[in-house]
Amino acid sequence: MNLNPRGKRPWVVIVGGFLGSGKTSLILAAAQLLERRGLRAAVILNDQGDELVDTRHAEAQGVLTREVTGGCFCCRFSRLMEVIGEVRGSSPDVIFAEPVGSCTDISATVFGPLREGFGEYRVAPFTVLVDPARAAALAGDDADSDLAFLFQKQLQEADLVCMSKADLHPDAAKTPGRAAGVETRRLSAKTGEGVQEWLDEILFGSLEAGRTTLEIDYRQYARAEAALTWLNLSVTLEPAAQVSPALLVGPLLDGLDEALTAAGIAIVHLKTFDRSPTGWLKAALCANGEEPRVEGNLDASPAGRHELLLNLRAQGNPAQVGRIVEEQLRRIEGSKATMRLDCFSPAAPRPERRVARPRR
Repeated sequence: MNLNPRGKRPWVVIVGGFLGSGKTSLILAAAQLLERRGLRAAVILNDQGDELVDTRHAEAQGVLTREVTGGCFCCRFSRLMEVIGEVRGSSPDVIFAEPVGSCTDISATVFGPLREGFGEYRVAPFTVLVDPARAAALAGDDADSDLAFLFQKQLQEADLVCMSKADLHPDAAKTPGRAAGVETRRLSAKTGEGVQEWLDEILFGSLEAGRTTLEIDYRQYARAEAALTWLNLSVTLEPAAQVSPALLVGPLLDGLDEALTAAGIAIVHLKTFDRSPTGWLKAALCANGEEPRVEGNLDASPAGRHELLLNLRAQGNPAQVGRIVEEQLRRIEGSKATMRLDCFSPAAPRPERRVARPRR
């Protein structure tokens, strides 16, 4: 496979999808496939805040990783292009870019401006991932209107829809893709099912990149994003008794799940990354009461120092969400240093540039 015959024009692959749909997992699985073929990948992650679990996770797997923080790609497009230029210095064949999971209008605000620089990069079709469980929840009559709005808009602008987590949902229907009028595929980053086929399709297929420009009410878009609470936490823990990453993270997630549920706060995406001298562990869940998906060194030995990151996206009051997280941390006996906790609702999106595709 020769993706970059002239050594000058890397692919830019943008992978969107709602919070918890598995974007980073797919990107890392694809990066490993490319590496096995002697090709180099880089990853650019995006968030409203700092201290990202997914960045630490990608770095732990040896993938060249950078961030665009403080706003979504559309609002930080100039920064996105700066970071693309920075990673290009490492000569990657493919640059994966993952926008914020609550972000939409990517075709006009990212693909549109990128299209003007297609001489510098080859831009792949826009893939939007769909978690079948989330799709089912948002299709019901009692679905939250704000989340449903964001979810549907993401589907509407996709060039290709991929139903993720096929290992958990082998019989998931393909109705979201049909509703959006685009191609639909199934894949699993965990088992590898469909990942190579997806790469082949977006890099060598005939799909057009960024072909659908949305008509979107930005006031409604801003209200929908503001309904979410964003919490990013980093802390250094020295427990009173040495503990393994698994036995630190497991009870913490259980306690958070229980406390948030009791307060009537819906978890949209909760993920944590713990690094200790004996190993690392990442755990994530996408709903109250859900069993976490865990990666890393499950058998790591107890350690006396842990560097913990926690990212929580929830439907609730930021002050209340922050208090609950702080209370759960206080239950961990021992010292806590260099703690940083940011908890907020996202500001209204204000794209740097919006380049609508000409109607044919």
